[in-house]
Formats: sequence, structure tokens, C-alpha cells
Amino acid sequence: MKFKVKTAAPETQDTACVIVGIFLSNRLSAAAKRLDQACGGIISDILSGGDMGGETGDILTLYKPPNIPCQRIILVGCGSQRKFTDLTYRKIIGNSAKQLRKLGIKEAVSYLPELPLKDRDIAWKLRQAVISTVDALYTFEQTKSKKKSPRKSLEQLVLMVARKQDSAPGKQAVNEGVAIAAGQSLAKDLGNLPGNLCTPGYLAEQAGALAKKHHKLRVSVMDEDEMQKLGMGALLSVSRGSAQPAKLITLEYKGAPKTAKPIVLVGKGITFDTGGISMKPAPAMDEMKFDMCGAASVLGTVLACARMKLPIHLVGIIASAENMPGSRATKPGDIVTTMSGKTVEILNTDAEGRLVLCDALTYVERFKPSAVIDIATLTGACIIALGHHPSGLLSNDETLSKTLLTAGKNSGDQAWQLPLWDEYQNQLDSNFADMANIGGRSAGTITAGCFLSRFTKKYDWAHLDIAGTAWHSGKQKGATGRPVPLLIQYLMDQAPRS
Repeated sequence: MKFKVKTAAPETQDTACVIVGIFLSNRLSAAAKRLDQACGGIISDILSGGDMGGETGDILTLYKPPNIPCQRIILVGCGSQRKFTDLTYRKIIGNSAKQLRKLGIKEAVSYLPELPLKDRDIAWKLRQAVISTVDALYTFEQTKSKKKSPRKSLEQLVLMVARKQDSAPGKQAVNEGVAIAAGQSLAKDLGNLPGNLCTPGYLAEQAGALAKKHHKLRVSVMDEDEMQKLGMGALLSVSRGSAQPAKLITLEYKGAPKTAKPIVLVGKGITFDTGGISMKPAPAMDEMKFDMCGAASVLGTVLACARMKLPIHLVGIIASAENMPGSRATKPGDIVTTMSGKTVEILNTDAEGRLVLCDALTYVERFKPSAVIDIATLTGACIIALGHHPSGLLSNDETLSKTLLTAGKNSGDQAWQLPLWDEYQNQLDSNFADMANIGGRSAGTITAGCFLSRFTKKYDWAHLDIAGTAWHSGKQKGATGRPVPLLIQYLMDQAPRS
């Protein structure tokens, strides 16, 4: 699918479809007014007849409008103009994309990026238009024998800007949006694959495939023997019950001088989580294939970064294992020694994500990072606390946390900060080891963050708990690709300005 940026009047477009916005109370957007005048007031007449109210979600298609060359006009409800927000903008972009697919339209011209949006420039609106369009049209059919391909698919979307001077920055914004959308789609694809296909070895293969396509990427994969030599007893304790060997995958992108300290992303890659000996209940256990969405988001972010050619140094680390209750599986009460030398009493084998992450967080010290962000579907408690809208954020550095929160707001992929106070640390006390891997029922997301914080003393670190945001359940079951938009926005904000 191609995206283009142009400047031209809507009434002159010889195209299959022109898309314009309609606000509540039949208020026409600027582009809709021009079309209405050219068509002899047909849009105003239809609206006054009550065929459409302008509510967010309203869609109305006009066929063969008079006096203009386009074949159709799609009117998109935008809600209240006074309350027109970032969220509403993304929704109407998605609504228009779905309507194009429903109608089987191959090419269209959209004037939605011209809609006024407080505190957002045209580059932001174009970037979000691309991301929201690709997100709305995403389908996963890799594991189906028969593809339900639409009779026609959208091949080209022209995004209109009002001023010619916006064309150059607009084209750059579109290219950025295409890269981010590709990274998010990759994260979705990996998350949606079942555990029998997407194994730790498969994730390693995908990292290798990315490195082959982008010359600034280098990949290395550590096997269990190598991890054993480094003393990664916590990570290896998770894979003990599985026939699938664990992998520690490193993907490095060098888009900056060698002297630049890297930003490191660490992804939890549990390709299937039964809970181990602390077995999960059967209902919805199939969704535990999504327990590697942190790893998927790292791969997606690295892909987006490489396609955008960001001038930064980025390292992606994926700690990947399968958590199974085999005869060699770790048992509740077992004590393991981490790469840091600290010992952990494993009270619950279903709290395995922090075990693979803690060794990975020790391993990243060798990169002398400027910042480390780990991404993990870590705790069900985060869903109880925050629901499915923001990701949970904990950090040992206030500047890093504020920067991530801002990136989340600007990308529409928001996070909410939880406290990382010393008062919570004693919940991890153990009579037999340096610490336990769980801290009881109360403040489960925070005590998980406290556990990880004990392995991050040598650098600025933030933890994103994406348990509530990485996938949808129910009829819309599937990976969301979050938090790729947040992460890539953060990286764009960190990149030096030319």
C-alpha cells in the first residue's frame, strides 16, 4: 500500500473516492464546504434531511456526485468540533479506512489531515493517519488455509495538505508513519502466531532475517550452554521444563558514531506460559501465546528504527523461553542464582517473566547504556490497576519516566507511572534466599518492578508492564503491536536534530 502527500482542491480530484469530515450540528469541514458548493449543495441537503448526524463513527457514502470528477464522496462523522481530540482523529482515520475496505476501493484521496487539531501540526497528523490506516486494515491470516482477501484492497491513499510548503515535511512524516506501522504490524504478526510455531528459536530466526535486510543491524544469539557459563540461573530456571531451549537474542543497530552510548530495549519473550508447576487455570490459557509481546515489540521497534534510519545507537535484547511443567521443571521453593550473584527463592513459577528479565538486565551492563527500558507482559495486577488503556510504568529515573510519558501521549500509546518506593521492597523478603520472586497479593505490579529494580543499579532504567495493552481478548482477539508507537516516539525524541 502506498501513501502520497499532495496539495489540491477537493472538487478537482478525478479519483474513486474523496474523504471529508463532518462535525456535529451539520458543520462541514473546509474541504466538505468546497465539495458542497461545487455539487450544488447536495451535501447540505443530505445532512439537513437527517441522513447523518456527524457523530464520531458515522459514515455516509455519496455516489456519483454532480459537477465534480470523483466517483464517490465519503462523509466521516467527527463529533464535536470543540472536543475534537487526538483520539477522535485516530478513530475517524480508522473508520474511513474500514469503509474503503468495505467498498472495495483501490485508491482514494483523504482531506482528513487538514482538519484543525489543537497543538498538532500537519506532520503529526500525517504520521498518525498512516499508522491508524494500517492499523485499521491489519488482518492476520498466516495460519489459515483459505485467505479471506477482499475483492479489492486499498492500494493507494493520497493525504492532502492545505499548503504547498507542508509537502516536504509531510512526505517525511508519511515515511516515518510507514516505518512505524511496519514495526507495529511485525509485532502483531509475531504475537498472533501460536506457541508451536513461534518458539524461542523462531524469534532468533526473525531477528536474523531483520539483520539480513538492514546493513546497520547485527544479531547474535546465545544458547543455553553460553548462558550457563555466564551464570544466568534465573533465566535458565524458566526453560528447564520445556523441550524448547531458551535463547538470549541481541540485535544491535548502529546509526550513530561508535562513541554514542546505546539505548537498550529488553523484551520478555515467553513464547508460551503455562505457569509451569504453578499451573494457570485452563480458561483463556491460549492467550498465553501473547506472553512474548514484549519481545515482539522490541523486534518491531528495531525494524522501525532501521527503516527510518534514525541517527541513534540502539540495542535490542530478547530473553526468550517457554514455561512448561516438564519433569525437569523448576519447583516452588527452589532457589536459583542469578547472573548478578543474587539468589532468588522461586515461590511461584508463574512469576517467570521477572526471572528471565533479571539476568538480561544484568547482561546489558556490558553495553554501558545511556538508558534501559524493559517491556513485558508481566503482571495481571497491572490489568486490575489500570485496565487495558495505558501500560504501567515504573522507573528509577524521573527524567526517563517523564520522557516516556510524553512519548506515550504524543504517540497515542500511553503509559501511567506507578510508584517505586522503598517501602514495597520488604514484601520480597525471603527466609532462605536474598529475595523471593513474588511479594504477595498487594501491589503486585509494583513489587514486580521492585524485583527488577534490584538488577538495574548501574544505569537509568524504566519498566513497561504491557499485560493490559499487548493484546485484545474476545471477538477481537489479537495482538495490538503496543508499545511500538511509544518506543519509537521515544527514540525519535532522543535522536539528535539535524
